[in-house]
Amino acid sequence: MERKETVGRTLLVMFILCVVCSAVVATTAVLLKPAQRQAMENDRNIYILRIGGLYEPGIPLADQFEQVTPKVVDLETGKFSDEMKPEQAVDARKVSRDPATSIKLDTAEDQAKLIRRENYGLVYLVEKEGELDRLILPIRGYGLWSTLWGFIALEADLNTIVGLGFYQHAETPGLGGEVDNPRWQAQWVGKELFDDGTLAIKVLKGTVDPDSPNAVHQVDGLAGATITSRGVDHMLHYWFSEQGYGKFLENLKSGEA
Repeated sequence: MERKETVGRTLLVMFILCVVCSAVVATTAVLLKPAQRQAMENDRNIYILRIGGLYEPGIPLADQFEQVTPKVVDLETGKFSDEMKPEQAVDARKVSRDPATSIKLDTAEDQAKLIRRENYGLVYLVEKEGELDRLILPIRGYGLWSTLWGFIALEADLNTIVGLGFYQHAETPGLGGEVDNPRWQAQWVGKELFDDGTLAIKVLKGTVDPDSPNAVHQVDGLAGATITSRGVDHMLHYWFSEQGYGKFLENLKSGEA
């Protein structure tokens, strides 16, 4: 006897198919999550090494990253802290959203448009023969369309820039997105943050005059991307103020961190 198709049977088959497909997708997502998390961590570590001028293709990442020591800094006191573990502090986005581990910034002092700032930051020290060789710091700030997430690396003098770059943003390709351009990033190498203790680094609206006595503290602005350029400038002035890494850098210089 031929079985007749009914609306009920069709809906039942569709329901069963949806349940099975949902279960497969959910299971796959759960199984792949650790691998995805590891891939993101690897990408971040490679970027840290690159900004610090330390990355060497072909050498196992784990071996290379052994030269980097992550440490948690209490941004209020400017000293190293054991209140939070490095693996907890690594996700600044999560930490800064939690009222228990962050502070809301006053609009007047929030140059980088962070809204909230984490209480504990994760910094990266590179040492040679027991002495500080380089310091790599996470930075972020709002550009035109998005928050730019990146790192800046400093020489042992805590003034000379080794490298600067952004691993995540949504700025306009060809305009603000030129923060990814290696030629623009190369301009930062050798620039100095401070002039006799005063923060002097500046992203210009235009190009740097190489004959200017301030040229060592200046970087060309991004053509056609004034707001993104201003955002990079503002984030540096925030993160190297007392609200950011200012206290920590002073303590590190004096050996009191």
